[in-house]
Order: sequence, then structure tokens, then C-alpha cells
Amino acid sequence: MSKLLSDGQIVDRDVPQGVPFFRLAFRPFFLLGALFSMVSLSIWAAVLAGAIEPALYGGSLWWHAHEMLFGFVAAIFTGFLLTAVQTWTGVPGIRGIALGALVSLWFVARVGMFLGDLAPQGIVILIDLLFLPVVAGVLARSVIRVRQWRNFIFVPVLLVMAGANAVMHWAVIADDASLLALGSKSMVLLVTLLMTVVAGRVVPMFTANGTGTERVQALPWLEHACLVSMLATVVAGLASPWLPSTLVAVVFLAAAVIHGLRVLRWRFLVTLRTPLVWSLHLSYWCIPLGLSLYGLSGLPGAVVTTSQAIHTLTVGAMGLMILAMISRVSLGHTGRPIVVGPLMALAFLAVYAAFIVRVFGAYFLEDYTQMILAAAGFWLLGYGCFVLRYLPVLGRGRADGRPG
Repeated sequence: MSKLLSDGQIVDRDVPQGVPFFRLAFRPFFLLGALFSMVSLSIWAAVLAGAIEPALYGGSLWWHAHEMLFGFVAAIFTGFLLTAVQTWTGVPGIRGIALGALVSLWFVARVGMFLGDLAPQGIVILIDLLFLPVVAGVLARSVIRVRQWRNFIFVPVLLVMAGANAVMHWAVIADDASLLALGSKSMVLLVTLLMTVVAGRVVPMFTANGTGTERVQALPWLEHACLVSMLATVVAGLASPWLPSTLVAVVFLAAAVIHGLRVLRWRFLVTLRTPLVWSLHLSYWCIPLGLSLYGLSGLPGAVVTTSQAIHTLTVGAMGLMILAMISRVSLGHTGRPIVVGPLMALAFLAVYAAFIVRVFGAYFLEDYTQMILAAAGFWLLGYGCFVLRYLPVLGRGRADGRPG
């Protein structure tokens, strides 16, 4: 017998809660995902600096792109979605042995990628490709059970992401750099689409609750325009080799204007005293900026690069939004006050600094390796603060004694 509490937590009286770390998906995936991002970036920085030469699956560039997107980002979104779906549907989320098995599937793939030729390639590919479809299946089960079709949108997105993952593995098998670009670019745009959907639902609410101000009411036409414009960027981005560069630029710049208008309405200035909120706003501002850079980068004589656009969306938007969201969700779902102190404020600023250095560092740092090392250092500081602060939070039961 299950009971939905007022804060979205589920009490399942017939099932033992078990080890706190495996009671809900956010616990293992947030912590392990954050730790993995630190390990992954440390390895990438060491490779670029010439300190190590590991025989990584797919080569160091492929491994870096793949593991940050399908290792780190996929883990965080899995933790978020499989926790949120419990609140959305009232159906108890995955936990215990089943959750442990899902985490193991993700972890084994990460180990296999790192071992390269030492691990059987076919098995590593199969394990890695299984993860996102399994997550989609777990999510779909809860949504379909209560016929909550509004949230079903995440299922096909996860499956398309799995397709992008398959393209990246195909790039390794075919030794085709263009497939690497296609697969990684697809994932970046799909994650950006997912972020705009999630942020549109929660940022206005978090802003109002965190600052004690009136909630900004959504404009239906603008919300529809945000979704349609992001879908258009996904299509234009993938079809860009066969489309006029001017048309692609127009699509991306139009989406940037639409999403810029959306975040402008959320009133950034009221958030300045609330780190958990201003960090979300700063991360979302990176989306219209990244879309603008993406559109401009394809024009003749462009003064910005596609790499700058991609890293604005990945380091700036994804990196900071993920850190802000996992910091907030971890507190809320463990029954703790939703407020952070100077340590996490420093963490948010550090990841934002990582974005500034990675995207614009070439304008004030002559050495590319130094730029990467500096950006990686800021990232390690930011996510290291999270691990230090949230390790006891995620590893212990709820502060209020409730399940979850």
C-alpha cells in the first residue's frame, strides 16, 4: 500500500526502505555522476598536458566527448527523471536491488570505456547502448501506469539520445570523424531541448519560492515558441551540412531571441541573494548565448567557432544548471532546508568561471593547454565542493525520518 505525501514523497508501507543510498535514483546518480565528471575531466586535462597516454576506447577526443555527455550528463538526467517521475505520477520510483542494477549498468560501461582494448569491445558497446533505453522503459512504466501523457515526452527524447549514442559508437567502428560530430552534436542539442523543458516548468516556481516574490506567469504562446524553436534547432543542427548556412543561422538566432525573452521575464535581479536561484538563471542565459554562437559560427567569415557554441551549451548551460539542480533536489528530497551557504555559492561561481575560461579563454590565454587546465580546475573546484557538501546528505536517510 502506497501513500503520496504533500511534498511528493512516496510512502510504500509494504516494501522495506533498505540502504539510504539506493532509496531513490537521485542519490547514487547525482553523487557518482558528479564524481565521474571530475575524474573524466582530470584524465582529459592530463592527456592534453602530455602527462598520461591511456589507451581509451575510441581515442582521447572521442572518449572525452562521449563520457561527458553519455556518462556524466546521462547519469544526472537519469537521477533527476527517475526521481521526478515519482512526484509526477505518485508511483513509487525505482530503488533497492533494481536501482543498484541500473547504476551497475552505467558504471560497468564507464569502466569498459576507460579500459579500451583491454575490455571486449562488443560487450562494452552493448552495455553502454542498453542504459538509456532501460531508463526510458523505467520512466515509461510509471507514466503509462497513470496515463500521464504530458510527461511521456521524455521517453522518446531518451530513445533518440540512445540513437545518438549508437552513432557515436558507429563513428569508432567506421573510424569516421563526421559521425563523431553528428552523434555528439545531436546529444548536445537534445540535452539542451530537455533542459528548456525542465527549466520552463521549475525555474519560475523556484524563483518565486526562493526569493519570496510573486511567480511570473507563463505566456502560452511563448512557451510553445520555446519548444518549437528548440525542436527546429535540433533539426537544423543535424541537417546543417545540407542546408544553407544562412538558414541554419536564422533558425538558431531566432531560437536564441525566443529563449532570451523567456529568461528575461524570469527577473534575474530578484535572485541575487539566493545562490540556488541565480545559478539557475545564469545557466539558462547560456542557452540563448550558445544558440547565438552556434548560428553565427556557420556563417562565412565567422569570428566565433562551433566549439565555443558547444561549450557554452555544455559547460555553461549544462554544467551550471546540473550543479544547481542537483544541489536543490538533493536537499528537498532528503527533508532538509532548501538553502545553501558560501561553499555552494563558491561552487556555482567556479563552474561559471570554467565556462568563461573554456569559451572565451582563447582571447586572453595564449596557450590552449593552459586554457583547458584552468577550465578543468574551476570545474573540479565547483563539483568538488558539491561532493564534499553532499556526500553525507546523499548517503544518509532523510532528515525528517520519512522514506526516500
